[in-house]
Amino acid sequence: MTVRATRRSAGLLLFRHTDDRLEVLLGHMGGPFWAKKDAGAWTVPKGEYEPDEPAWEAARREFREELGLAPPDGTALALGEVAQANGKIVTAWAIEADLDPAAIEPGTFTMEWPPRSGRTAEFPELDRVAWFGLERARAVIIPAQAAFLDRLAEHSA
Repeated sequence: MTVRATRRSAGLLLFRHTDDRLEVLLGHMGGPFWAKKDAGAWTVPKGEYEPDEPAWEAARREFREELGLAPPDGTALALGEVAQANGKIVTAWAIEADLDPAAIEPGTFTMEWPPRSGRTAEFPELDRVAWFGLERARAVIIPAQAAFLDRLAEHSA
């Protein structure tokens, strides 16, 4: 029997205060599978890392890879971990910062598309990013990651 290592991801959840609410920056997952999906297709900008890399360093590296921008400076609020339905463990930190979604230059990945065609195509890791109030963010984020929104809201109350 082969034991498969648990996949781990780390990411940064940017947040900002507007006149009337708290907003978070989420990314819409790129690629053809997610193209027409909204609910459950948005995520904290994050990515996988190996066990020998510190999660905090991975979160900052993945922010740069996924958005094409340097991760913001600022005080990081640890939001802990969640286990997603696919078994992946995600660790996140929140940082208060503002970012213009039009400024992103997403990283890309290559996959066979269409399936079993023998052809490969390149797709953006995140095809867009947007600011959401917490209620709307809960409606579109990967379900397990909603815990990060709750933890941020508790801290910001």
